Amino acid sequence: MDKSASMGLADMMSALMMTFMFISIAFLAQLEQSHMTFTKELNTALHDEFDQDMVRWKAEITDNNVVRFHAPFLLGSTIIPNGFKRVLREFCPRYIKVLVQDEFIDGIHEVKVEGHTSKGWNKHTSPEDSFIKNIELSQQRAINVLSFCYLLKDPNISLKREWLEKYFHANGLASSKPVFIEGHISTDLSRRVDFMIIPKLNRQSNAAISNLQG
Repeated sequence: MDKSASMGLADMMSALMMTFMFISIAFLAQLEQSHMTFTKELNTALHDEFDQDMVRWKAEITDNNVVRFHAPFLLGSTIIPNGFKRVLREFCPRYIKVLVQDEFIDGIHEVKVEGHTSKGWNKHTSPEDSFIKNIELSQQRAINVLSFCYLLKDPNISLKREWLEKYFHANGLASSKPVFIEGHISTDLSRRVDFMIIPKLNRQSNAAISNLQG
C-alpha cells in the first residue's frame, strides 16, 4: 500500500471515529434528558401523593426521589415500633401504586429499602466492632421493613408481589451515608430508613459512558 493510500485510510478511520463520537455524545445527551424528565415526573407524583403526610410521618422526599423516614426505630432495636407500622401500612400500598403506573414502571431498575444508623455503639465497643454491629443492625431493620411491606394484605401489594420480589431489595449501610445539617452530622436524622428508586436510565448512561471510555 503506497503512502497516499495509507493516509487516505487513516483519514477515513479518523472521520468514522469522529462520527461515532458525535453520535455517542448525542445519545448520552438524549439519555440524560430522558433521565431528568423521568426523575422530575416521578418526583412530582411522589409529592402529589405524600406531601400532606410528610410532617406527620417525620419523613421527607428528596430531589432524587428518596422517601426518607427519620429515626423510626428505637435506639439499638430492629423491632418495628407500632407507630412506624401504622405509617408503613399507609405508605407502602400507596408507594407501590405510584411506582407501577404505566409512565414509571418500565423505567425502574431497582427499589432499595435502606437501613442507616448513627456512628458508634457504646464506649466499651471498638470502632471496628461498632461498624460491624451497625451493619447488622441496619441490615436487619431494612429486611424487617421490606418484609412488613411485602406481607401487607392490600391489593396494591398482593397483586404486585412478583414485581416486588424482582425489584425490591434490602440494604444495610450502617453509618456510611450520614445526614449533614449545616456542615455537621445529625445523629438523629442519620438514623433512618430510605426508600430509594434506581432508574434504568442510570444503568444505560453508565454503560454508554463505559463503552466510550473503552
